[in-house]
Amino acid sequence: MNYIYCDESCHLPNDSSEVMVLGAISCPHDKKKEIFNKIRSIKSRHNVGKSEIKWTKISAPKFDLYKELLDYFFEEKDLRFRAIVATNKSELDHDQFNDGDPNLWYYKMYYFLLSRFCLPNEEYRIFIDVKDTNGGPRVRKLREVLCNNKFDFKRETIKDISQVDSRSSDLLQITDLLIGALGYYHRGLYQKSKTTKTEFVNSLIDFIGGKINGTYPDEYKFNVFIWHPRRGN
Repeated sequence: MNYIYCDESCHLPNDSSEVMVLGAISCPHDKKKEIFNKIRSIKSRHNVGKSEIKWTKISAPKFDLYKELLDYFFEEKDLRFRAIVATNKSELDHDQFNDGDPNLWYYKMYYFLLSRFCLPNEEYRIFIDVKDTNGGPRVRKLREVLCNNKFDFKRETIKDISQVDSRSSDLLQITDLLIGALGYYHRGLYQKSKTTKTEFVNSLIDFIGGKINGTYPDEYKFNVFIWHPRRGN
């Protein structure tokens, strides 16, 4: 059994961002407790206790904490990350490509995100950060789409997709941290300022050898796919 923790940034059609980021971290079920305990020990050592780790909370006084969490992610061989960075949202033609439904595009992006994590002979439980009161139907539809595309008609591969509050999930918090860094870079904020967040992104770039603009499809540890809208008729 594998657990996958997913988060998203700027996923609404009419928000103020041209870039949406979906991200997921995978870990084996039998390693979950050990990994959670390690993350919590790092947080405790930096005197944050049960406080939630979030990209928006990165600041100079807490940089060492966030850098140590980043170090741990890359040191832990049982953790994997994949992200979809979708650009130019205002150019999306939902009428032509998504039957006029922006939600269909959202499900397609989630399929691209998770398809390389979910293998036919494995079992998965997927956890998604709670966003709003409409999450229940969206989560059920997402499972249906993923299962059908994997020919998992008996629901044997994807056992469950459920919502979870990020405040209670340390790996969901790490997912938020990584997609926050990718969003910061691809929205052009990285180039405009020199902040603690810029320093964090620099550390991430050092780990991945500069591949923040996309990796090879088979990249195992930190996989990034840059998606652009199809142009033309």
